[in-house]
Amino acid sequence: MTLSRTVRFTVVMSMLALAIPAVHADSKSENTVPDVVYGHKDGMALTYDVLKPDKPNGVGLLHMVSGGWFSNWYPPDQSRAYLQPYLDRGFTVFAVRHGSAPRYKVPDAVKDVQRAVRHVRLHAKELGIDPDRLGVFGGSAGGHLSLMIGSASDEGDPQAEDEVLRTGNRVAAVVAYFPPVDLRLSTGPNDRFPALDFDAKLAETVSPILFATPDDPPTLFVHGDADGLVPLSASKSMHAELEKLEVETNLLVIEGGRHGFRGENRDRATKAAADWFEKHLLPK
Repeated sequence: MTLSRTVRFTVVMSMLALAIPAVHADSKSENTVPDVVYGHKDGMALTYDVLKPDKPNGVGLLHMVSGGWFSNWYPPDQSRAYLQPYLDRGFTVFAVRHGSAPRYKVPDAVKDVQRAVRHVRLHAKELGIDPDRLGVFGGSAGGHLSLMIGSASDEGDPQAEDEVLRTGNRVAAVVAYFPPVDLRLSTGPNDRFPALDFDAKLAETVSPILFATPDDPPTLFVHGDADGLVPLSASKSMHAELEKLEVETNLLVIEGGRHGFRGENRDRATKAAADWFEKHLLPK
């Protein structure tokens, strides 16, 4: 007797299901929750990883996984190793991925990460964090996205059908490493950074320096004076704008620092960021 096509298909799929292991937290730590879905676009999931410390302090930090607005997936173990200095201080860290270049452009990435903040705030209780003690940080494009979250946030849309969109996306502290702050002269075809190839009329909507207001959260800039890609003047200009508005802000200049810190420069920048978050997010 021969199996029908439907039955054969069911048997094969069942065997495959048995052969494929279930997805668990990374093998080295039960404190990692990978690939939490915070939204969908074009039939694909938008995800972040939750990296929990051994002794959580109730503060959540969103790390923007973005370089050139490319947002790559990394194994949770690798992310945890990079973010360990924050975990050691008790912060719960969210490694946030957005719709990546070259398919998606800067305005898409901004909308994605703003949604990620809403999702984290909405589920703060089950994540074990205080929604009013959130920080955000990233480098280069990740720094740009961090500034957009800090400066272009809102309280959510109470009329939205999606409960995520009904949730606000404000954060209480920002750290940006060598960030672009004004994209008005950068849009158009770009082989190296295809995410910049979008309608120039939208550049004002994704330039954080244009969104600076007195209610912006405390913001730290860290920038090398030898940065050949994003000049130090970018951080200086937005730092000055925030000072003018009497927003608490600081600029740490890394002497000889290039684009993308390494070694001692990376350690110094990480310590400065963690100190900033402790100062502004932990109870006095």
